Amino acid sequence: MSDDVLGTIQSWRAEGKRAALATVINTWGSSPRPVGSQLGIAEDGAMVGSVSGGCIEGAVVTEALDIIEGAPAKLLTFGVSNEQAWDVGLACGGTVEVYVEAIP
Repeated sequence: MSDDVLGTIQSWRAEGKRAALATVINTWGSSPRPVGSQLGIAEDGAMVGSVSGGCIEGAVVTEALDIIEGAPAKLLTFGVSNEQAWDVGLACGGTVEVYVEAIP
């Protein structure tokens, strides 16, 4: 698997696939991935990169697929005080904000 998130998204777009980009924009406390980490998601569910080492990526991908289908870009927040964080496995003691946007 390539780690070139933007290059892979560019390739998907060249093939006519729609795509979204998720970027870690803020963290507090313990976080699985640093600010600037990115995850590319294609309309067929293909992924490249990581925003969490796996613990919140399922939720991010679900939102990304909605955004690819036309929903507006969205800021997602996951943390131990967030009930959903336990559901997606973010029990590391920190908070992560991920911005998800469609790539035109």
